[in-house]
Amino acid sequence: MRNPKTRFVIVLGGLVFLATLFMTCQTIKENIGALTGGKISTSDVETVEKTTKALRKSFAEITEEEEYYIGRAVSALILSQYPIYKNDALTKYVNRVGNAVVIHCDHPETYAGYHFLILDNEEVNALAAPGGFIFITKGLLKRCQDEEMLGCILAHEVGHVSAKHGLQSIKKSRLIDAFRIIGAEAAKRYTSERLSQLTDIFEDTLGDVAEKLIVRGYDRKYEYEADKLSVKTSARTGYNANGLLDFLGTMVDHTSTESDKGWFKTHPSAKDRIGRVQKEISAIKSMPAKNNSRTKRFQNAMKALK
Repeated sequence: MRNPKTRFVIVLGGLVFLATLFMTCQTIKENIGALTGGKISTSDVETVEKTTKALRKSFAEITEEEEYYIGRAVSALILSQYPIYKNDALTKYVNRVGNAVVIHCDHPETYAGYHFLILDNEEVNALAAPGGFIFITKGLLKRCQDEEMLGCILAHEVGHVSAKHGLQSIKKSRLIDAFRIIGAEAAKRYTSERLSQLTDIFEDTLGDVAEKLIVRGYDRKYEYEADKLSVKTSARTGYNANGLLDFLGTMVDHTSTESDKGWFKTHPSAKDRIGRVQKEISAIKSMPAKNNSRTKRFQNAMKALK
């Protein structure tokens, strides 16, 4: 059972998300009403409802604003399991590196921007929720050797967001259930029973995403795509994309006690990814060189990490 505070954030996010969807359905009907002088026949209403439901059966139709509220609520679930590492200077530095990468990614603009947060956990892990919420653990930061490596890791997580991998974790059946209820109720007030039903569906939908991020991990094809995007985005930013290869190299030889935690649990093996990353790097015509001033900046920032 989730604690009341966490569930409140989830439900609040869900209601905002559902309100946005309701407005979309209602606006379509109102627009048709204006075009027909305010007279909408029964057949018109049925046509609008069918069209609306047909348009909203896929995550691909979720707007940037809706994605943001989904991501914010998923983040509440993540933070219910992992405490925040409270270090303003280091958090500011990670956001500086992360947002430098964001500028050069394939999808730099989101509804409320990208946000990077450090988790107070020694597991080697990073999580990317929909809408631009990215988390990195202390354990992963400690494994980084320079800013090139950190930049490439954050570029990998940004790749998950820009490619909307988190949204693809939502079970289609849940969306269809939610949209079906919204379509049926668009012309009348929601009953408390309907609101409760929608809230439960939304909470389960968030659970799909959170479970994918924390427990099962993304499918291999999504991890490979995020690696590919990391190489491309890192090089665009001015980072040497070999930082990702160097990081994967540190992950090859790990102890058995780590094998069932964090990154080791939810990602394909480092050996499996290294060859693919090497091919992507070889395709970059002009690879930026490592920068000593960035390495010094990284070392100074990491002094605060405990």
